[in-house]
Amino acid sequence: MFSASAGPRYLGFVTGGTTPAALAGDWMTGVWDQNSVGSLDGAGQSLERETVGWLREMFGLPDEHRGAFVSGATASNMVGLAVAREWLGERAGVSPARDGTGALGDVRVLSGAAHSSVVKSLATLGLGRRALERVPTVDGRECVDVAALERAVREAGPCVVVANAGTVNTGDFDDLRAIAGLRERYPFWLHVDAAFGGFAALSRAHAHLVEGIGAADSVCVDLHKWLNVPYGSAVQFTRRPDLQAAVFRNDAAYLGPVDGTPDLVDLTPENSRRLRALAAWFALRAYGRDGHREIVERCTACARALGDAVEAVPGLRLLAPVRLNIVCFTLADRPDAGRSRRSRTGCRARRS
Repeated sequence: MFSASAGPRYLGFVTGGTTPAALAGDWMTGVWDQNSVGSLDGAGQSLERETVGWLREMFGLPDEHRGAFVSGATASNMVGLAVAREWLGERAGVSPARDGTGALGDVRVLSGAAHSSVVKSLATLGLGRRALERVPTVDGRECVDVAALERAVREAGPCVVVANAGTVNTGDFDDLRAIAGLRERYPFWLHVDAAFGGFAALSRAHAHLVEGIGAADSVCVDLHKWLNVPYGSAVQFTRRPDLQAAVFRNDAAYLGPVDGTPDLVDLTPENSRRLRALAAWFALRAYGRDGHREIVERCTACARALGDAVEAVPGLRLLAPVRLNIVCFTLADRPDAGRSRRSRTGCRARRS
């Protein structure tokens, strides 16, 4: 039996539904069935670049960030970490894309509460799951202890830091401004996993949670969450598209030469690229910044109302403050409170 994940009563995970405009765009994508590769679909490439530019502006990222559509947050995190891997190689005078990951030696990836997709990405990229080092978090929270992170990056030398803008368990945020300040003093690549938390930038009450995200070297945002487009859509941003092209470039005579502006197929893992940008383009054109701000603010208001209701019910207890759209709670007298997946739930973005 299929779960009713597109319905307004589905509260199990932080996933979005599908708005009418996004669904129309997705239907057209299926009807046209284009492979979004420059030599085959120049219009699709132009539309994707325009859509990425709109999203960059909406999330408050600076103009030097470039991006492309990928299949989801896991792929977006993997691309960001692949570029980080190449940056480490640049500092060491090697190219992992050319010479193999072994040319880097040991790599250290630091994070307070990294999502499981980060671990999967490290395994996929040949850096290894053991490359991830858990940095202590603030007591009772999932945000990284910035003082502990500073000690770790001082000792690590060139490394990768994965910061969180919205953890999946409690919706906690790292102090991105403080971490960006550390980056001015220590050599590390800053990747921000903002799969759903990046949308906090749209909310007047929550935009402070993502202050400093513009200093990141790479950013992950999942669009089939709060943009409410059909599944299989995310965007990745980076300041170093040149290193990204070094990893993903696809040399083939039938695709033409790789010039100063890489084809999007040279920036992502896939050669067969569904035109995911069209559904997002439709959604942005139909609802704009104000429409999506209303979606985010209505959802967060629902989450706060649910959190208040939980606190008012005897026998229930919040496990964390409602910071954005996650309501994490349990039975008040459970001895294993906080350790079971069944003890938590999340309120997600809905239009109705």
